[in-house]
Amino acid sequence: MAKAHIANHYLQATIRGAERQGHNAGELLAQAGVPPGWLNQPERLITEQQLARLIQSVWRSTRDEFLGLSSERCNQGTFALMCEFSLSSATLGAVLRKSARFYRVVCHNLDIALEEQERRVFFRLHLKDTRNDTDHMLQEFLILMWERLSCWLVDQQIPFARTQFSYPRPRHEAEYRAMYPGELAFDQTVCGFLLHEKYLQLPIVRTEQEVREFLAAAPAYILHRPSQDESLRTHIRAILARYNYPDMPGLEALGLELHMTPRNLGRKLQDEGTSLRKIKETLRREHAIRLITSENLSISEIAERVGFSETASFSRAFKRWTGRSPARWRGDRLNQAMSEPVNFFGQ
Repeated sequence: MAKAHIANHYLQATIRGAERQGHNAGELLAQAGVPPGWLNQPERLITEQQLARLIQSVWRSTRDEFLGLSSERCNQGTFALMCEFSLSSATLGAVLRKSARFYRVVCHNLDIALEEQERRVFFRLHLKDTRNDTDHMLQEFLILMWERLSCWLVDQQIPFARTQFSYPRPRHEAEYRAMYPGELAFDQTVCGFLLHEKYLQLPIVRTEQEVREFLAAAPAYILHRPSQDESLRTHIRAILARYNYPDMPGLEALGLELHMTPRNLGRKLQDEGTSLRKIKETLRREHAIRLITSENLSISEIAERVGFSETASFSRAFKRWTGRSPARWRGDRLNQAMSEPVNFFGQ
């Protein structure tokens, strides 16, 4: 049975716009399989599936992907059309830029853009007129949608450095801790999220068929909370992800941030079967393989991007990691791709 872990707050927040348009709260809840008597019962938690069905119910009733919570309606099918427009791109950065361009044209109440800031990028996703979004439900959902879509497209959890909001800490702030990874910041000028620029280079790995299934189940994946790995190794990986590879901090700097001595930090990592050196090497290896598999970059360019000052040193490290030289790895992948049948529709 699905676990109920989402605050009851989201029942009322989800239907508020539809109610404002004259739709009956009890009917909306019943269509989602939620007993109407659960409304405004703080102790009654709900499941991801129940909230997903309720959002679908409101979408059908209002014919508005913004749930009746924006001063300007967003027609049904807009998000799917954006996916069709954007997802032919090779990298996450291209998808984010195209999705921002698309929504700037079709949704005038959304301030959306990708801004570059000193090795980090900020994806601005800000609702201009918030009068109808009194619970911040739409603003929360928009940010969650782009963060979760980004992770899904590249099939990994991206360590977003910060998610920020233009309003004070809400009463249900505890929900934010579970929804958004990384630092949270309130009372900011605009809403959006920050990530390191290197993640823009991640390749899109989803097929057209997978995209269709994602859209058909929406918003199920967007609402699904990934399992939390509380290990020190994962925590350190998330911290290192904020830096360029040559600038990744050592044990002393990490110890200061984590309020641990370098010796204690190294010992705890050893207890988990790893070390800071191994974690850094794994990050470099993973990124190098992604780049050599999906990007049209020279071996020397890839070496520089993963923190090697000399191409020869990178080639030796890559062969140690994979058993093959970078050129051999790329050639084998290309031959494999050419030998596989073309399947445009995932059938």
